[in-house]
Amino acid sequence: MATAVGGDTERTARSESGPASRRVVGLAVIVAALAVVCVLSLAVGTQNIGLGTVWRAVSDYTDVGDQWIVHDLRIPRTILGIVVGIALGLSGALIQGLTRNPLADSQILGINSGAGLFVVAAIAFLGLRSLWSYIWFAFLGALVAMLLVYLVGMTGRAVVTPVRMLLAGVAIGAVMEGISFSIRLRNPRAFDSMRYWDAGALDGRPLAVAAVVAPFVVLGVAGCLYVSRGLNAIALGDDLAVAMGGNIIRTRVVGLIAVTLLAGAATAAAGPIGFVGLMVPHAVRWFTGPDWRWICAYCVFAAPALLLAADVLGRVVVRPGELPAGIVTAFIGAPVLIWLVRRRNAAAL
Repeated sequence: MATAVGGDTERTARSESGPASRRVVGLAVIVAALAVVCVLSLAVGTQNIGLGTVWRAVSDYTDVGDQWIVHDLRIPRTILGIVVGIALGLSGALIQGLTRNPLADSQILGINSGAGLFVVAAIAFLGLRSLWSYIWFAFLGALVAMLLVYLVGMTGRAVVTPVRMLLAGVAIGAVMEGISFSIRLRNPRAFDSMRYWDAGALDGRPLAVAAVVAPFVVLGVAGCLYVSRGLNAIALGDDLAVAMGGNIIRTRVVGLIAVTLLAGAATAAAGPIGFVGLMVPHAVRWFTGPDWRWICAYCVFAAPALLLAADVLGRVVVRPGELPAGIVTAFIGAPVLIWLVRRRNAAAL
């Protein structure tokens, strides 16, 4: 009997270590893919730059030849893409985990629209211009939008269902977008300053933009790590999560704060880029399984890789012009969203 028990224990250990090792290998592959995309982001564009010049611009910048393109334009763009990608990927994963809604992300639930509306209002009515001054309005707008979605989703019921959250988010996002456009049309100054930002772009931002939003993204990442284990309990249902000893109120409060920081920082820095937070958690879940700790870990690297790849693609498809990364992700994300909605087992993801 002892031998049988020992054999069962050994087989169980092997079965648990197998998926874990596969996840580690998969994570290493995604990290390598992100590194490759970063190199492409530095080298590929309206004017392609040789890898030797890229290396010299990164390691020993001397302002010779085309090094200034890499150093002054593409390095800030790439760093911002990494920071914004992490924020978008984790905010999408958190929203899907907290709401148990596989079709949720900060764009669909109107959080990006709320952040954008408050930024537009700050520029139009308060005359704010610097990122450091209006980023606080982006956080406030993201929080207000998230709370409104919850309140509307709870109207007449004690439980917020995924379908009600989705419908409330789409409705509130549409209203906020309409108000935002009305402000821009009545205030040409705000419209002109927000035109390119509204498309969701990474270029044209100095390195200081990434430096301003990075601390908020770091705080959001810390909050995500803190609640990742609690998301596994919430996935089982509130009653079972409480029975297992989980604190669902604390998990949701900390998760809401993290989503506000991540979505607000990403929207303030690069504009309302959609679908990244929707696509990436779904894609990595097929490989990691339903463990939100691994999903969040994968999103940290997969989301910026996708965003930078979209940015690089936008540079080459309409040469000598460029498509903003937000437009490219929309072209990719819209068919993905339609496919997810049509899947019969989408609710089970």
